[in-house]
Amino acid sequence: MDFQEQIDSDIKEAMKAKQTARLGVLRMLKSALKNAAIELGGAEVRLDAAAAQAVLRKEAKKRQDSIEGFSKGGRQDLADKEQEELLVLNAYLPQPLSPAELQTVVDAAIAELGATSKAQMGAVMKLASEKAAGRTDGRTLSAAVSAKLG
Repeated sequence: MDFQEQIDSDIKEAMKAKQTARLGVLRMLKSALKNAAIELGGAEVRLDAAAAQAVLRKEAKKRQDSIEGFSKGGRQDLADKEQEELLVLNAYLPQPLSPAELQTVVDAAIAELGATSKAQMGAVMKLASEKAAGRTDGRTLSAAVSAKLG
């Protein structure tokens, strides 16, 4: 069962269980997946696992940004709603890298490229991002690479 089929199945389960909040998030995710497929080549195109995960990470990132904005703006009610949506999305994301695993990935990327200065940070970030395979966000990865190269 691919990712899109899993989402369809989970939508049916949420409908049967009358989980309206979860159902809304899953429908939004299905719509985002469909829009990404249309951009790639039409409504009948199926996204591969990597593309589907990228859409999922993008939607989760939107929720994180909204939570920060609503919290800063004093709208805790909206921040809480976004947090609930983020929890549903996080259930589909792979487990994030632990700090030790992140350091291992960064060290391996630096060693593979032989990087010694911040001037090579872009190349290290590219390789480390590939090795992390979407299990960490760019901000965290950038901070770890910068700390190692700086």
